[in-house]
Amino acid sequence: MSDYVLAAKGVTKTFTEVREPITVLSDVSLNVTPGARIAVIGASGSGKSTLLHLLGGLDVPTRGTVEIAGQDMTRLSDAARGRLRNERMGFIYQFHHLLPEFTTAENVAMPLLIRRGSNKQALARARDLLDKVGLGDRLEHKPTELSGGERQRAAVARALVTQPACILADEPTGNLDHRTAASVFDLMLELNAEHNTSLIMVTHDRSLAQRMDEIWTLTDGHLAQVDKATVADSVIR
Repeated sequence: MSDYVLAAKGVTKTFTEVREPITVLSDVSLNVTPGARIAVIGASGSGKSTLLHLLGGLDVPTRGTVEIAGQDMTRLSDAARGRLRNERMGFIYQFHHLLPEFTTAENVAMPLLIRRGSNKQALARARDLLDKVGLGDRLEHKPTELSGGERQRAAVARALVTQPACILADEPTGNLDHRTAASVFDLMLELNAEHNTSLIMVTHDRSLAQRMDEIWTLTDGHLAQVDKATVADSVIR
C-alpha cells in the first residue's frame, strides 16, 4: 500500500484533436500525503485545470501514471475509475454545480445517493455536514434560494460527504466577493484539518496560496515547488 493519498509520476498530456499536437503538461510528478495542503498557481491557460482533471481521474494522461490510494487510475476501466473517484476524491469548482431541481440536502448527499445505498443515511450525513458549514437551516432550500457564498459552502459539504482521502479544488472562491471568499476558504482549511483530508487547490490568488503548506507553480507545462517566501501577496492573471 502506498504511503501517498495521491501520486502522479511523469505525467504528460498532449492534445491531438487540433491541427498540430499541443503538449499542455510535460513530465509532471507530485506526491500527496494525508492531510497535505497544496496550492498550484500559474497563469491562465497554463494547464492547471487539466492537471486537476488528470489527478482526479476525470481524464487519463498521454504518458505517466496517477495513483489514488495505491491504485493506478490509468489502468482502470472508465467504470472502475468512476467508482474510485466517488470513494476517494472530492471536487470543488469555481461554480458550485448544484442541481437546481434538488434541495440543498439532496445536492450534498448526491455522491452517496448515486451509490444506491441507504437514502436515509446519505441524507443524515448531508445534514450533519450542512450543520458544520452553517447551513443547517437551509436543508430544504433549492440552490436558487441560496446566496453565492451559501451555494459554495454547500459545494464544500458535498465534496466532503463521502469522507474522501483528497479534495481537488479549482478556483473554489474565484466567483465570490473578497469577504465571502475568505469565509469559504477558512471553512475549507478548518474541515481539511478536522477530517485530515488532503487538499489540492488551483488558484490565481497568491494570498490564499500562501496559507497552504506547499506552493507549486505550473509554467510551460512543467510543475515545480517554490519557496513560500518568494510568492508575493498578489494575483496572477
